[in-house]
Amino acid sequence: MTESFAWWDWPLEISPHAEKRMADRGFSEIDVRLMIEEHASVREDHEEGRWIVVAMHGGSEWEVVLEPDPVDEVIVLVTAYPVD
Repeated sequence: MTESFAWWDWPLEISPHAEKRMADRGFSEIDVRLMIEEHASVREDHEEGRWIVVAMHGGSEWEVVLEPDPVDEVIVLVTAYPVD
């Protein structure tokens, strides 16, 4: 499934917003990398150019918001949050 995304294997860059959310929501860069790697599904976000990765973390479903940057060929982690 993810092989259809040309950007899927680009390096991950953590946005300042995501760094703050990591502290607020108690997850690490390692956690988010595992969520991305072991994802359940990927879908387009309502915000153009962004994608939602649905994954499990700590026994709960999470959504990880990614924004591929084709100029720098990186994937920007926008945020991640547990789904209630």
